[in-house]
Amino acid sequence: MGETPHRSAHAGTGGTRVTSGHEWPAGASARVAETSGNPRNPIGNGLGGGGGLPKARAFGAERAFRGLTLAAGAAVLVIIAAIAVFLIAKAVPALQANSEDFWTFEGWFPNDNPPKFGIGALAFGTVLTALLALLIAVPVALGIALYLTHYAPRRIGTGLGFVIDLLAAVPSVVFGLWGRDYLVGPVTDLSAWLNRYFGWIPIFGDGPYGNSILLGSLVLAIMVLPIITSLSREVFLQTPTANEEAALALGATRWEMLRTAVLPYGRPGIIAAVMLGLGRALGETIALALTLGSTYAISFNVLQSGGNTIAANIANRFAEANDTGRGALIASGLVLFAITLIVNITARAIIYRRREFTESAA
Repeated sequence: MGETPHRSAHAGTGGTRVTSGHEWPAGASARVAETSGNPRNPIGNGLGGGGGLPKARAFGAERAFRGLTLAAGAAVLVIIAAIAVFLIAKAVPALQANSEDFWTFEGWFPNDNPPKFGIGALAFGTVLTALLALLIAVPVALGIALYLTHYAPRRIGTGLGFVIDLLAAVPSVVFGLWGRDYLVGPVTDLSAWLNRYFGWIPIFGDGPYGNSILLGSLVLAIMVLPIITSLSREVFLQTPTANEEAALALGATRWEMLRTAVLPYGRPGIIAAVMLGLGRALGETIALALTLGSTYAISFNVLQSGGNTIAANIANRFAEANDTGRGALIASGLVLFAITLIVNITARAIIYRRREFTESAA
């Protein structure tokens, strides 16, 4: 019937071993195994199968999408650079004609001969109004977001969330007219009360009261409230249920669970929401143009009628400005552009450091 192949004398329990002449089975895998030890064949690895992976196509959907996203990202940088170049080119002639120090002078007389204007009071009013608005809006927004996500029934939470989101659709001029015509009376009474009982604090000084930093900040706080609330609510909803249940299982109360599980997890999102609200507050124009007193002075008294911001000043003064005046307004816009860039870069740095810390801790 044929010659029986020679077997090893030291066969184990797994069966006899075929000698080298017959140890490879027939087929493609045997040929791959034979070439695995050949130094002239670098692709042989003993795994069997065919050759290498097919070559990628020179142009496909993935490369097209990659190029599209790269072009979109580059376009954003180009637009930002173009805005900066435009502002600088338009502002330099007015800055060269200015007879006062641009950073410290508190007046605004660019139409005079020689022109005199400064950004100090406007930048101070812009930052003070935005920070006071955040001081009012952030605790309220976080409280609303926590109530909608962890306390309110589902139907009530959904309905209230929809109503709050509608505030973001109201035009800013409507907020400005409402604040100027209807909110100014209650704010005047509130200012007198604050001065009567807390007048020893420098920010609650004497009047006259009316269109003040406090009025503009309250209107601004209402405007940024839906932005911070909506983003914070979405962040709180992303908290892992296991974290919340673990805190409750250890005996924590509802508030302790929120403080130890929900708020730390959502801190980067809360920072992003606050910074986005700050960016909206810094750039608001019409509402503050209608509610502030349009004065040029650096004062920490938020109750006294007056105050001004860069954006509101541009809206109020652009129509009456000459060439130098328009250049001065564009120069102030350049300062506002720089402030918003600094705020956004700072926010990104804070969020990145927080994410890096969270990933390293995990």
